[in-house]
Amino acid sequence: MNRDQMLTRIKDSSRVWDCIIVGGGATGLGCAIDAASRGYQTLLVEQRDFAQGTSSRSTKLIHGGVRYLQQGNFSLVLEALKERGLLLRNAPHLVSNLSFIVPAYGWWEGPFYGIGLKLYDALAGKYGFGPSKMLSKKDTLQRIPTVETKGLRGGVIYHDGQFDDARLAINMAETAGEQGATMLNYMQVNSLIKDRDHISGVVAQDLETKADYELRARVVINATGVFADAIRRMDDPQSRAMIKPSQGAHIVLDKSFLPGDCAIMVPRTADGRVLFAIPWHNYVIVGTTDTPIDDTVLEPLPLPREIDFLLAHAARYLAKDPTRDDVLSAFAGLRPLVSSGGEEKTAAISREHAVQVSHSGLVTITGGKWTTYRKMAEDTLSHAVAVAQLEERPSITRELHIHGFHKNPGEFGMFAIYGSDAPALQDLIREDKAYGKPLHPRMTTVAGEVIWAVRHEMARTVEDFLSRRTRALVLDARVSMEMAPQVAELMARELGRNKTWKDHQISAYKKLAQGYL
Repeated sequence: MNRDQMLTRIKDSSRVWDCIIVGGGATGLGCAIDAASRGYQTLLVEQRDFAQGTSSRSTKLIHGGVRYLQQGNFSLVLEALKERGLLLRNAPHLVSNLSFIVPAYGWWEGPFYGIGLKLYDALAGKYGFGPSKMLSKKDTLQRIPTVETKGLRGGVIYHDGQFDDARLAINMAETAGEQGATMLNYMQVNSLIKDRDHISGVVAQDLETKADYELRARVVINATGVFADAIRRMDDPQSRAMIKPSQGAHIVLDKSFLPGDCAIMVPRTADGRVLFAIPWHNYVIVGTTDTPIDDTVLEPLPLPREIDFLLAHAARYLAKDPTRDDVLSAFAGLRPLVSSGGEEKTAAISREHAVQVSHSGLVTITGGKWTTYRKMAEDTLSHAVAVAQLEERPSITRELHIHGFHKNPGEFGMFAIYGSDAPALQDLIREDKAYGKPLHPRMTTVAGEVIWAVRHEMARTVEDFLSRRTRALVLDARVSMEMAPQVAELMARELGRNKTWKDHQISAYKKLAQGYL
């Protein structure tokens, strides 16, 4: 996946694409895969990097949604559990089975949650990840020895999916490219083109060269998540807002707070949400919050009260109480919730997706969740095909493997997340001894991964690499800042950039990373 090559494809101003997708998060990438694999001429443009927004800031779970079960939303749970099973089958190098334990402190909690999770198992059916069961106090402590013991009676264990969100997004971009789609990051849409009141394309600017492009299409899909209303107002300045954004914050702790392979799930917090403490990449993620917000920004920051909330709840369930000094990184993402206009609490708004077609033919997809991106894309393309009057062709994404698919990725050790790309990456590292050198003693990331990310994964900035091609920023912000100069040096050499670019990249990255501390 090479950006320069992709860029040459849009330079023919007479070309008319079947489908232009605006937005390179989970939903937009899913739409690109679906459209291209059906044989439609597909172009995706993303204003910054793939998955730079919400799609790289999740709780790292591919799940049916235990909370939606509590709300009685069985249709959403059923759909998500089915999609969870399909994703495990199609991307086993990035999606895995994770055991969760609900610790029980009240006499009624074990039986109550046990029954609910048996229903969860039943709804999963053949797509299940494993049966839930009751645990004694002894068994609970064996699996999560650092859980708070005071008043502990036992627990319930169940299974769900875990993944690396940004890595999956990059592999999805590669999958779409392999199906024939043209994928461009750092290509910002500034206006829509209309012919006789019907949308017929977009005007986009390449943020690297500042060149503008008029890009024509039979249909334009707006898959920009929390920014969907901004694109809709390009179409109709009077359009009513669809999005009621909500912020979810997470903190990252050292592995010592939750050793072992099991996660903790707290069924109900003070604000009515489910809380998770999850082992991930040899660290622990605690999240999440649900905070209504007014402003949608590219780089949301956790609020002090969100950090306090997460620390307080983590202290209730962990024997060792974490403090602010223990937080290695803190990050936030914005949920593009679809508002019906009447809800006051964002936690009460449905996580189901919605597809809207405007009078001028703009197709907008928003809402939903990571787990159901494939079904969201399939639904969106069904509407887009009708708007563009394209030849109807069935979706094939249920059976389509995601780039990197490998049934036994564990054989690649530290490069397991690269799946089938791992052997080629290892060959690259063997070319130069320096490529095998770790970028930091506290991280396993090596120099050769920078070269790989630039050559094959369209990494264009230090942030692209440290935040999304690898997860250093999310896992330990301070360590990632110490890695930045080496990454900038390697990228500058590979991209042919000068010292000014390199110095700017280091400065910009360190300023960004400060927000994660």
